[in-house]
Amino acid sequence: MKRTLIITAVCAIWMLTGLGIHSGLCQDKPVALKLGHAVAPEHPYHLGALKYAELVAQRTGNKVKIDVFPSTQLGNERDMVEGLQLGTIDLVVTSTGPLGGFVSKMFVVDLPFLFRDREHAYKVLDGPIGRELMDAFSAKGIKGLAFWENGFRQITNNVRPIEKPEDLKGIKLRTMENKVHLAAFRAFGASPTPMAWSEVYTALQQKTIDGQENPVAIIYHQKLVEVQKYLALTRHFYSPTPLLMSLKAFNALPQDTQKIMADTALECATYERNLLRDSLAAASEKSQYRKSQNPFFHIRQSTLPLFC
Repeated sequence: MKRTLIITAVCAIWMLTGLGIHSGLCQDKPVALKLGHAVAPEHPYHLGALKYAELVAQRTGNKVKIDVFPSTQLGNERDMVEGLQLGTIDLVVTSTGPLGGFVSKMFVVDLPFLFRDREHAYKVLDGPIGRELMDAFSAKGIKGLAFWENGFRQITNNVRPIEKPEDLKGIKLRTMENKVHLAAFRAFGASPTPMAWSEVYTALQQKTIDGQENPVAIIYHQKLVEVQKYLALTRHFYSPTPLLMSLKAFNALPQDTQKIMADTALECATYERNLLRDSLAAASEKSQYRKSQNPFFHIRQSTLPLFC
């Protein structure tokens, strides 16, 4: 009887302080977490998130259930990251586009021509530098779990083939809402137009913008070939994809569950990157674009001021 009263009292304290909302320690039902992202269900983001949800459920004995919401169902990327701070969303797979506005250190990964190749990026982001960037989110109420991958970004447009940097002049190009990207495209000679991803397809369709830039997997899975003619394989930015969690939701979990969430996020980074590699190969084979190869080979010097 005394033991029952103690357990009941502990649970009441946890519930009153809000710590029991996600923990499930005093409830029989599993903890339900929401994970959102901005792209199509066919994209490696989504498939990686589903694998993450599967493994977390398996490793927690189904005590943690993650529901995955693709295609901006929970809002655009900035809204979802803000949702992590507010505790209205639990997990987000996001591009780095809006993240510099939350953690200024994140702007460094958006610099043009920063990484030679994917292996170079993995070495940096999976090492001490990447961990420092992830840990910087804690001060903003967010837990940085792992760097997944979006890939090297390329340019599509409807005006002309991009065979050399000068071909970008006057092209109204959608970019992410990111001051480093905006500065880079001005240096390239384009007319950058920041826009939420959920608005881009319609804007291209209605010709309010001429083009956009994204990794090939997004270009392919979002079916941009329906509204764009030309693809330039520029590799101007490497785009990592952080998996982030609400710090409130993370701290409400038992320590062993926290470890599962963190370790599985790192494991699924490799899984998602491999999916992306396969997706890029498939997209390249099926591409219907008129392609130009590496027209930015000699443009690096024009972006040097961004590094200073």
